[in-house]
Amino acid sequence: MSFILGLTGSIGMGKSTTAQMFADAGLPVWDADATVHRLYQPGQAAALAIGALFPTAIDADGSVNRATLRTLIQGDSTVLDRLNAAVHPLVAADRAAFLAANEAAGIVLLDVPLLYETGLDTACDAVAVVSAPAEVQRDRVLARGAMTEAEFQTILARQLPDAEKRRRATYIIPTTSLEAARRSVKDVLADIRRTQDA
Repeated sequence: MSFILGLTGSIGMGKSTTAQMFADAGLPVWDADATVHRLYQPGQAAALAIGALFPTAIDADGSVNRATLRTLIQGDSTVLDRLNAAVHPLVAADRAAFLAANEAAGIVLLDVPLLYETGLDTACDAVAVVSAPAEVQRDRVLARGAMTEAEFQTILARQLPDAEKRRRATYIIPTTSLEAARRSVKDVLADIRRTQDA
């Protein structure tokens, strides 16, 4: 049975970069965002479900138009909950298949932005939270050019505050620099392996 390490952090905190560091250290990584992206492709289960709920959010090729979906979410407070109700069970099935396929691995990583918000932390043996100062977070997100300040604030409002995530975490990984994050990843893995060997 694998040790399940959950990795989470608010938008713009450096979670994807940190997840790659764990992958580089040899851990099998399940990426919730990548799974959703795959399920949003033409003919996939989530795309079909979203098409039934929000037909205007489906492009001519059958793929989900994320920009249209974001606009719908901005305009109607019920859209996100309805979207999550359709997509989360599909994502959960994919995660279960990943865990079954990697049960011989010593440690596996679940990379989940909404780990605490969805209660998935209870399925993990430990949780690592990536964190950076709020101004660094904001600058990173807006520098991507993919969303407005209003969209950023909407996402933040749906996420557990960084301070609360850090309070609940088993491990905190500072992402103010790549070196700090790498050092913390190494320390986290060493600590988990010590407990496994005990």
